[in-house]
Amino acid sequence: MSVLPTVGVVGLGLMGRAFAQRLLAAGHRVLGHDVRDTPETPAGLERVPGLEDMVSQAPLVILAVFDTAQVRDVVMGPRGLLTYGGSRPTVFCCSTCDPDGLAEVGLQAQGQGLPFLELPFSGTSLQVAKGEGVGLVGGDPALMARWSAVLDVICPKREHVGVLGDANRTKLAVNLVLGLHRAALAEGLTFGRRLGLDPARLLH
Repeated sequence: MSVLPTVGVVGLGLMGRAFAQRLLAAGHRVLGHDVRDTPETPAGLERVPGLEDMVSQAPLVILAVFDTAQVRDVVMGPRGLLTYGGSRPTVFCCSTCDPDGLAEVGLQAQGQGLPFLELPFSGTSLQVAKGEGVGLVGGDPALMARWSAVLDVICPKREHVGVLGDANRTKLAVNLVLGLHRAALAEGLTFGRRLGLDPARLLH
């Protein structure tokens, strides 16, 4: 029986906790790190004080931090993933980022021996926790295939959309469509209310 790989999660906000919850339920050992004191973490998650502790134990690290600047700091900052010697973990960047900035970080990481896959999600943290979020994958298909078992856990629904940067470009396009749909729905409900209709009943 094969041993499931230990997975590190950097950023324990709503999305990071959703990833950890699914991984723990599947039997993975999960190490978590956050610069904030976040008391609400899934049962079984092991907090580590720094990235060095994570790199030494986890062959896969998931980034669920706030933005491109934080991704850059986690990967290439003074205490980032690239500053530690030894084996390089694979990185899944699940943060929503500037596409060009993310591609730059990912390419530099790969150039220094850090395998890097772009993986933003379409869906809320609640949907991700239920396995209903759609993972948008940018990067090397071979790397995606190598980690397919873990991807099956965190995003049973996923699409490979192109090279690094393309996944966040796809998310921008998807968010635009969703925003336009919401705006159209709001206009329709307002119009119906002006005609004397109950907006709640219109939604059914």
